Amino acid sequence: MKVLLTSDVDKLGWLGDVVEVAGGFARNYLLRAGLAQPATKENIRAIAAEKGHKAQQRHLQRTRLEKVAGQVQTAEAVIAAAANEQGHLFGSVGRHAIAENLRAQGFEVSDDVVRLVENIKEVGTHEVTLEFAADLTATVKVVVVPEDADVEQFKATEQTTAAGQSDEHQDQPKTQKTEPGE
Repeated sequence: MKVLLTSDVDKLGWLGDVVEVAGGFARNYLLRAGLAQPATKENIRAIAAEKGHKAQQRHLQRTRLEKVAGQVQTAEAVIAAAANEQGHLFGSVGRHAIAENLRAQGFEVSDDVVRLVENIKEVGTHEVTLEFAADLTATVKVVVVPEDADVEQFKATEQTTAAGQSDEHQDQPKTQKTEPGE
């Protein structure tokens, strides 16, 4: 069944698009929810102006998101949290805390763009992805420091430790596997 979308519908189409869908989906969901109308010439003509306006709004929104993604790419969120001596947090740092820190720095970032597999539970530097759209992402550094630590001193210590660990891996002799009978 062909229907005219009266709203943007995820994974289906934009306002003003004529799409082919199953009859039951059209009758039971799209038409009842007011997301679509029958695809008649009158309906298509009536929605044409709104379709152009909505397309322009989507373009402006996309441009704004691209600008924000470019700006936030170089950002670093520093978050102080209660932790024990081993660096385990007593709680965790989640999407809200990261987005709030970025907003405090002047970036237009909502909580729902922050993508975490799970909340951060250790002090240190973590890379976090911000997904503004399916094909528009940015990566920011999130530095979680103990509440009572000096941020710059903590970063310097962390860099020194990371450099020392990479030197250790380079100094280890490389072993070769030999096959039996060689």
